[in-house]
Amino acid sequence: MQENKNLCVHYDRCGGCSIQEIPYQQQLKDKKEMLLEIFSDQEISTDNFEEILASPDIYEYRNNMEFSFGDLKKGGKLQLGMHPRGKRYDVITVDHCLLVDRDFRDILSTIIDYCRKHDFKKYHIKLREGFLRNLIIRKGINTGEVVANLVTTSQVEHDFEPLSRELQNLDLKGELVGFVQTINDDFSDQVSCDEMKIHYGRNYFYDKLLDNKFKIDSLSFFQTNTKGAELLYSEAADYISSAKDKVVYDLYCGAGTISQAIAKDADKIFGIEIDQDAVKKAAENAKLNNVNNAEYIAGDVLEKINNLKENPDLIIIDPPRPGINPKALDKIASAGADEILYISCNPKSLARDLVSLKMHNYQLEKFKAVDMFPHTKHLEVITLLKKEN
Repeated sequence: MQENKNLCVHYDRCGGCSIQEIPYQQQLKDKKEMLLEIFSDQEISTDNFEEILASPDIYEYRNNMEFSFGDLKKGGKLQLGMHPRGKRYDVITVDHCLLVDRDFRDILSTIIDYCRKHDFKKYHIKLREGFLRNLIIRKGINTGEVVANLVTTSQVEHDFEPLSRELQNLDLKGELVGFVQTINDDFSDQVSCDEMKIHYGRNYFYDKLLDNKFKIDSLSFFQTNTKGAELLYSEAADYISSAKDKVVYDLYCGAGTISQAIAKDADKIFGIEIDQDAVKKAAENAKLNNVNNAEYIAGDVLEKINNLKENPDLIIIDPPRPGINPKALDKIASAGADEILYISCNPKSLARDLVSLKMHNYQLEKFKAVDMFPHTKHLEVITLLKKEN
């Protein structure tokens, strides 16, 4: 684990990190205190808190970055990077960012130079004019495969073959396996895909977590800290001891990474995920990993959990940051599993849901934290709940 590096040259203006000036061991202490305080405020006992685990890497740990095009002043020089703290519409170029490795920085620099040379304009969300919106770079940390995804509107037709050749000729640590363009004419800030153009290679890459291989496209969810995710899943596997011969519900399952990593020996896995593309990826990943006991269902947990015919022995939950819809949480608890493994990236919504689960006679057996996001205030928490008779 690296320590005592100089601060990132962008840190005084960039909003990507918020606590980089704090020594890493102190960051861990502060996050632990924050977590325990949130639980105590909800009158959740913290006696069974085990530990907070450091991220294996605290610099260059991210496998996914979404950069924005913009400027620092109206009509100013085109920028590609992050929003400065507290400024939603300004953008600062972050070509020396320390959260990502050299491949990200080299690709970003190549693309911003090309776009400036061709005088492309940023997309103006209020005027709904302009061409450039985002650059998404994804990398398989354990495979080295890299995909660059340029997100634009349809307002300009351009042949990106010269840029594609430049990217292919970069001396990367990894390997560029895809350069794609996502056409996004949606009025919101969120990246959506109206059309995908593949200028080189493919729109997906492979990465490995523990003993499993996963196929990830340029817009699908995957844990952003690969080495941290391996630590998280290893700890989660220890919490459930074994899924052997159990019926497992994997709720908010995404591309199926957690259950395929820690519950391969289950009797049956039922995964539910609202994102249809993620469900397709989960099924593909199950084939990749020779997981033949999994069934993935597209839809809302609140509705689809009613359709599952077999009662669960173990429920794995990894919801988005807002936590779980209270009605869905009631149904999850009513399924009557002996154990619930709840993994959360938001201690506040986790604490709220734990209070609700306690009303269904689920007791918090133990919990620990894994720092997946060094130099930010975010934290991942693993909890194990057991049902009292």
